[in-house]
Amino acid sequence: MDAFNTIYFRYSEMMYRYALHILQNDEECTDAVQDIFVWLWTNREKLNISNLKGYLLAAIKYKLSRIIVSSKRKEAILSSHPIAINTLSTGEDLEIKQLRETIADFIKTLPPRAREIYQLSREQYFSNKEIAARLGISEKTVEAQMTISLKKLKLHLGKMSFWSVFL
Repeated sequence: MDAFNTIYFRYSEMMYRYALHILQNDEECTDAVQDIFVWLWTNREKLNISNLKGYLLAAIKYKLSRIIVSSKRKEAILSSHPIAINTLSTGEDLEIKQLRETIADFIKTLPPRAREIYQLSREQYFSNKEIAARLGISEKTVEAQMTISLKKLKLHLGKMSFWSVFL
């Protein structure tokens, strides 16, 4: 808990000031920063962050982009801060990058044969029939392995509450 408090006091003001510069609304900024730190605390055991400051800055930018997109003040915010337009596209790019990284990390956890089938299917776009012929297994085995892998992936993504916090 002491480490969390240290992190919070070190970075929350910086994040708040950045948010306030864009949103110019104390309550929205406070909520945004709090949401990020609640998520960080809740997921602390799952995270492996090498650059905390960069991660938190990216998180606040992404959170602001989501707030702006759904805000009744969207036009006013964007007209007074043209840089916020870049934040919106950066937020979307960040989401895609993080999703790809999460999927790549998940793929590494699959057993070797399941990983190979998944990669042939989803990364090299082979059909089940082509995968079966290439690996010398039945199409039903390929289908079964893909079904299992995709169910596991959905569960893995479901556990990643990251997506719900920033949406």
